[in-house]
Amino acid sequence: MGGITIPGNGVQDAHAEVAYLLTLANKGGSMAMKARYIMIGGFLGAGKTTTVGRLARYLSGQGLRVGLITNDQAGGLVDTKLLRGQGFATEEIAGGCFCCRFNTLVEAAQKLDEAGKPEVFIAEPVGSCTDLVATVTYPLRRLYGDSFTVAPLAVLVDPVRARRVFGLEGGGTFSAKVAYIFRKQLEEADVIVITKSDLLGAEELEELKGVLGREYPLARVMAASPREETGLEALFEVLMSGEQARRNPMAVDYEVYAEGEALLGWLNATVTLRHADEFDANEVLRELAGAVQGLLAGAGAEIAHFKMTFSPDDSLAGELASVNLVRSDYVAELGMELDEPVGGGQLIVNLRAEADPAVLLEALREGLGEVVAAMPGLEAVVEHAEHFRPGKPVPTHRDGAEG
Repeated sequence: MGGITIPGNGVQDAHAEVAYLLTLANKGGSMAMKARYIMIGGFLGAGKTTTVGRLARYLSGQGLRVGLITNDQAGGLVDTKLLRGQGFATEEIAGGCFCCRFNTLVEAAQKLDEAGKPEVFIAEPVGSCTDLVATVTYPLRRLYGDSFTVAPLAVLVDPVRARRVFGLEGGGTFSAKVAYIFRKQLEEADVIVITKSDLLGAEELEELKGVLGREYPLARVMAASPREETGLEALFEVLMSGEQARRNPMAVDYEVYAEGEALLGWLNATVTLRHADEFDANEVLRELAGAVQGLLAGAGAEIAHFKMTFSPDDSLAGELASVNLVRSDYVAELGMELDEPVGGGQLIVNLRAEADPAVLLEALREGLGEVVAAMPGLEAVVEHAEHFRPGKPVPTHRDGAEG
């Protein structure tokens, strides 16, 4: 099964490639019956959801129908809320990574197909998951190659986190077994994308590119900033025109992999916020993120990713406030903001850190207490909370090299 390519001299841009895909579909060409499957991986906090949203918006703007699939160890994903809030058809797979929920991944694609027949599926795997080529894309190509073409595997990497993992600078980082997962994700990539490249100076960026190029010579290394919307079209061109490399899957020590995942605490929670009058939800998100961050720092926990969305009662579709924190020593950033004060609504919390899950839940409860105490009239009720360590991954399939 080949990828989507364009006849010619090899000098095409992303617009031309998407236009060619549309021409094939409109003419009923040989590619018309095959949807494009794109998987964008990377460690927790690498910028996957922002990139997926940018890609979906770009392709939709080119006239392509797009379906999104999000993934988590538990239900109630901020990512799903954010992407649906942008108007994209999105299915959520909870309770395990794509590799362990392969049949559910296929079912999610079928649901999206029945609802809107997407021409491009974009899948965002769990940020602590690796070995995606052998357990997801190779089986997908083997079993459903008549339905999908498979794009190169893009793995995103936070540049500050990467510089710390590779010893280029100091600062908080993960233990060796968690870093094992981080490195393995990069090892299987066809394309490594340094996201948030705007955070580095030119010399720091080139130094990181050099290390990644030497460590992973089979991957193409690119730099982009989804937040600043720079460098994305080159990435989109690769994802829409290239084909996943056919090579032997990497070796993975599943015992170390499982132990690394088990060091990560997971918390998904929903919280109802109410006020006797009205409150500034943007300020609540900012203050809560800072309070929880401080409590976890005191407990010696390294945050991998902390994100929250707030949906007001009786809000219009897509009306959200959101906040994002990707490292223990970083500043929480508001993404989407609400224009006016609100009387109440639902807060969704996704927190992942190298810490005991009970510590995460206690930090959330104490943080909520601090915010409520500082804002008279505000009430917070934790309606639901799941806190746990991921179990050992047991893939549904694990394919070897393809001919």
